[in-house]
Amino acid sequence: MDPMSETKILTSNPSETQNLEQQRSTGSSWLVLVAAGAASLSGLMLGYEMGLTSGVLLQLRDLLRLSCREQELLVSSPLLGALIICLAGGPILDRYGRRCSLLLSAALVVGGSIVLIAASSLVALTLGRVIVGMGTALSGTGACLYIAEISPTERRGLLVTLYELMLVVGVMLGFSCSYAFATLPNGWAYTFGLVIPPALLQISVLVFLPPSPRFLVTQGKVEQARTVLARMRGGVQEHVEKELLDIRTGIKEESEHSFWELFSTKANLRSRLLTGVILVFLQQATGQPNILSYASPLLRSVGFDSDAAATLASTGFGVVKVVGTIPAVLLVDSVGTKSFLCGGAVAMGVSLVALGALTHHSHTNLTSLCTSHTAFNHTRAAWDLNETSVNLANSDIFLTDLPDQWSSEESQRTTRADDGVGESGGGSTYGGGSSLLKWASLISLLVYVAAFSISLGPMVYVVLSEIFPMGVRGRAVSVVSAVNWATNLLISMTFLTITEKIGVANVMFLYAAMSFVLLVFVIFCVPETKGRTLEEISKELAEK
Repeated sequence: MDPMSETKILTSNPSETQNLEQQRSTGSSWLVLVAAGAASLSGLMLGYEMGLTSGVLLQLRDLLRLSCREQELLVSSPLLGALIICLAGGPILDRYGRRCSLLLSAALVVGGSIVLIAASSLVALTLGRVIVGMGTALSGTGACLYIAEISPTERRGLLVTLYELMLVVGVMLGFSCSYAFATLPNGWAYTFGLVIPPALLQISVLVFLPPSPRFLVTQGKVEQARTVLARMRGGVQEHVEKELLDIRTGIKEESEHSFWELFSTKANLRSRLLTGVILVFLQQATGQPNILSYASPLLRSVGFDSDAAATLASTGFGVVKVVGTIPAVLLVDSVGTKSFLCGGAVAMGVSLVALGALTHHSHTNLTSLCTSHTAFNHTRAAWDLNETSVNLANSDIFLTDLPDQWSSEESQRTTRADDGVGESGGGSTYGGGSSLLKWASLISLLVYVAAFSISLGPMVYVVLSEIFPMGVRGRAVSVVSAVNWATNLLISMTFLTITEKIGVANVMFLYAAMSFVLLVFVIFCVPETKGRTLEEISKELAEK
């Protein structure tokens, strides 16, 4: 899941709907803070992998001379891994627990990153990206569960928000690091490798942390769960026993419901599931995955005169995501999710219409998205894309005298002259775009990213956590997550192909149309949940 993730989904249990007097406890101990911090590293890793994609893509498409289809494969391969683990990860989480799943996922991230660093072909790069995608997706789900299950009720929202904050910080770091290493030979390898230290740090801390109390109860280890709760709640026996009772009650309630009830008319569960599925589909169909994954190529196409300039400009997306998330977290309880979703949909639609008009005016086309515009030494052989194994010692990509991909201003002018593109109007042009159009396009993109970050990013998952009853919430979220990853994969795998058919401007107009469809859907189909308990929301939805 965009991933702004499944963080809010599992933050509610029956005790959260009780009055404030019953929820009073002693607060988080240092052990809870350490455990939440270690789990939140999963958000950092997931966000980092999301942010590095567009910058690394510019480097690798030069070195491998990637076609549109091959670029789509490279971008979407982590999503394929995420979809696979989404379908198979449930049994892992339930059988081995959240902490062990986090250890496994961190190991997958390390292993996949090593494959990427040592990659000698497109096949190896794709395999490494699939493994990393599996690790970050499993890590994200496991981290959300672990944090929600170890946190005291009154601190749960704050600690879960730490995961969300780490995720958007990771996106910002991914964009920044892809730019920082862009000018180095094999900079892409350094960028891929920087996710290894936080993964190793997570492993080293998790081995000393206990399993979640809820998982221990599901395994019949009630006494161990009581001991862990006592350590995490400061040893106040009254609070420990009350929370343990809540956990056992919640697990019993879940056991009374079957998976197939989700597709029945009982309590309007089928309608609720359809609402969740449509909501996550529209979240992806408004274009956010492609805007992030292809940010640098898109900026390159609208007037930024070098790959380095486009990558640097795209780092603003990461900063905007961090800034946009803060008001969403602080104001969601007072403003309400529906208001945020409506406002965000309008802002996204308007900014995408503006971007479509700008790219149409600048005559942006597929070539400026799919192929490199930097000077390239054609006498040096590119990797053989048909080979699955190459001697790394003899591979040109690891030579220190590799021609600089991030060309000088003079070479850029030469390249544009060779392509029949020159200077006009005193401003640099690219694909027919003036300097004014270039910066207007960047502003439109930043507004779009900000609108998504304050609305669809976090709010969709808040809604999902509120529209399903406790007994089937976990199963419902699993189904919705699978749809989410599948839609993300489909959209990312076809972006360049569709752009080739209808052009960048029309793709932006299509995303804008989906944003306005989202607005209509939210107004008429998404319930207002502000200031209402989960029981009140569920009762109303069951009667509709």
